[in-house]
Amino acid sequence: MNWINIAIVFIGSGLGGVCRYIVSRIVQEQVPGALFPWGTFAVNVIGCFLIGLFYGIFDRHTGPALSPQLRLMLTVGFCGGFTTFSTFINENFLLFQSSSLLIVLAYIALSVLAGFILLYAGYVIALHVQV
Repeated sequence: MNWINIAIVFIGSGLGGVCRYIVSRIVQEQVPGALFPWGTFAVNVIGCFLIGLFYGIFDRHTGPALSPQLRLMLTVGFCGGFTTFSTFINENFLLFQSSSLLIVLAYIALSVLAGFILLYAGYVIALHVQV
Protein backbone atom coordinates (compact mmCIF):
# COMPACT_ATOMS: atom_id res chain seq x y z
CA MET A 1 0.00 0.00 0.00
CA ASN A 2 1.38 3.38 -1.03
CA TRP A 3 0.45 5.90 1.68
CA ILE A 4 1.59 8.84 -0.43
CA ASN A 5 -0.93 7.93 -3.13
CA ILE A 6 -3.62 7.51 -0.48
CA ALA A 7 -2.84 10.99 0.85
CA ILE A 8 -2.91 12.41 -2.69
CA VAL A 9 -6.36 10.90 -3.34
CA PHE A 10 -7.53 12.11 0.08
CA ILE A 11 -6.51 15.71 -0.69
CA GLY A 12 -8.00 15.63 -4.19
CA SER A 13 -11.25 14.08 -2.95
CA GLY A 14 -11.62 16.67 -0.22
CA LEU A 15 -11.13 19.54 -2.66
CA GLY A 16 -13.51 17.92 -5.13
CA GLY A 17 -16.15 17.38 -2.46
CA VAL A 18 -16.03 21.00 -1.32
CA CYS A 19 -16.25 22.19 -4.94
CA ARG A 20 -19.18 19.79 -5.53
CA TYR A 21 -21.06 21.23 -2.58
CA ILE A 22 -20.46 24.84 -3.68
CA VAL A 23 -21.31 24.30 -7.37
CA SER A 24 -24.34 22.15 -6.62
CA ARG A 25 -25.76 24.72 -4.19
CA ILE A 26 -25.15 27.64 -6.55
CA VAL A 27 -26.83 25.84 -9.45
CA GLN A 28 -29.77 24.58 -7.40
CA GLU A 29 -30.37 28.06 -5.95
CA GLN A 30 -30.82 29.36 -9.50
CA VAL A 31 -33.87 27.09 -9.94
CA PRO A 32 -35.62 27.05 -6.55
CA GLY A 33 -38.35 24.48 -6.26
CA ALA A 34 -37.30 22.69 -9.46
CA LEU A 35 -38.31 19.06 -9.57
CA PHE A 36 -35.24 18.18 -11.63
CA PRO A 37 -32.02 17.96 -9.52
CA TRP A 38 -30.04 20.49 -11.55
CA GLY A 39 -27.23 20.86 -8.98
CA THR A 40 -26.22 17.20 -9.06
CA PHE A 41 -26.70 17.06 -12.82
CA ALA A 42 -24.37 20.05 -13.22
CA VAL A 43 -21.57 18.67 -11.07
CA ASN A 44 -21.76 15.27 -12.71
CA VAL A 45 -21.56 16.56 -16.29
CA ILE A 46 -18.92 19.17 -15.38
CA GLY A 47 -16.96 16.37 -13.72
CA CYS A 48 -17.24 14.28 -16.90
CA PHE A 49 -15.89 17.18 -18.93
CA LEU A 50 -13.04 17.72 -16.47
CA ILE A 51 -11.96 14.09 -16.37
CA GLY A 52 -12.00 13.97 -20.18
CA LEU A 53 -9.94 17.16 -20.26
CA PHE A 54 -7.47 15.82 -17.69
CA TYR A 55 -7.00 12.49 -19.48
CA GLY A 56 -6.55 14.30 -22.79
CA ILE A 57 -3.90 16.57 -21.26
CA PHE A 58 -2.09 13.62 -19.69
CA ASP A 59 -2.24 11.62 -22.95
CA ARG A 60 -0.89 14.58 -24.90
CA HIS A 61 1.83 15.82 -22.57
CA THR A 62 4.46 14.17 -20.47
CA GLY A 63 7.02 15.46 -18.05
CA PRO A 64 7.54 16.05 -14.36
CA ALA A 65 4.75 18.64 -14.14
CA LEU A 66 2.26 15.95 -15.24
CA SER A 67 3.36 13.23 -12.86
CA PRO A 68 1.37 10.07 -12.10
CA GLN A 69 0.63 11.57 -8.68
CA LEU A 70 -0.92 14.69 -10.23
CA ARG A 71 -2.99 12.48 -12.55
CA LEU A 72 -4.13 10.46 -9.53
CA MET A 73 -5.03 13.57 -7.55
CA LEU A 74 -7.00 15.20 -10.39
CA THR A 75 -8.82 12.15 -11.76
CA VAL A 76 -9.40 9.67 -8.93
CA GLY A 77 -9.22 12.29 -6.19
CA PHE A 78 -10.72 15.56 -7.41
CA CYS A 79 -13.12 14.23 -10.08
CA GLY A 80 -14.09 11.31 -7.84
CA GLY A 81 -14.88 13.71 -5.00
CA PHE A 82 -16.53 16.26 -7.28
CA THR A 83 -18.96 13.91 -8.99
CA THR A 84 -21.48 11.90 -7.06
CA PHE A 85 -23.02 8.66 -8.22
CA SER A 86 -24.68 7.86 -4.90
CA THR A 87 -26.50 11.22 -4.85
CA PHE A 88 -27.52 10.69 -8.48
CA ILE A 89 -29.05 7.30 -7.64
CA ASN A 90 -30.74 8.64 -4.49
CA GLU A 91 -32.26 11.53 -6.43
CA ASN A 92 -33.59 9.07 -8.99
CA PHE A 93 -35.16 7.07 -6.18
CA LEU A 94 -36.75 10.21 -4.69
CA LEU A 95 -38.02 11.28 -8.11
CA PHE A 96 -39.45 7.80 -8.61
CA GLN A 97 -41.31 8.07 -5.31
CA SER A 98 -42.67 11.57 -5.87
CA SER A 99 -43.14 12.07 -9.59
CA SER A 100 -43.52 10.40 -12.91
CA LEU A 101 -41.36 7.64 -14.30
CA LEU A 102 -40.81 9.83 -17.36
CA ILE A 103 -38.90 12.41 -15.30
CA VAL A 104 -36.74 9.65 -13.76
CA LEU A 105 -35.93 8.21 -17.16
CA ALA A 106 -35.21 11.66 -18.59
CA TYR A 107 -32.79 12.43 -15.74
CA ILE A 108 -30.95 9.13 -16.21
CA ALA A 109 -30.78 9.40 -20.00
CA LEU A 110 -29.79 13.07 -20.02
CA SER A 111 -27.12 12.52 -17.35
CA VAL A 112 -25.52 9.57 -19.14
CA LEU A 113 -25.69 11.13 -22.60
CA ALA A 114 -24.49 14.58 -21.54
CA GLY A 115 -21.78 13.03 -19.36
CA PHE A 116 -20.41 10.95 -22.22
CA ILE A 117 -20.54 13.82 -24.72
CA LEU A 118 -18.79 16.21 -22.31
CA LEU A 119 -16.12 13.66 -21.36
CA TYR A 120 -15.39 13.16 -25.06
CA ALA A 121 -15.41 16.92 -25.71
CA GLY A 122 -12.96 17.56 -22.88
CA TYR A 123 -10.64 14.84 -24.15
CA VAL A 124 -10.72 16.11 -27.75
CA ILE A 125 -10.17 19.71 -26.64
CA ALA A 126 -7.18 18.71 -24.56
CA LEU A 127 -5.64 16.80 -27.45
CA HIS A 128 -6.12 19.49 -30.08
CA VAL A 129 -5.94 22.88 -28.43
CA GLN A 130 -2.47 24.40 -28.29
CA VAL A 131 -1.55 25.71 -24.86
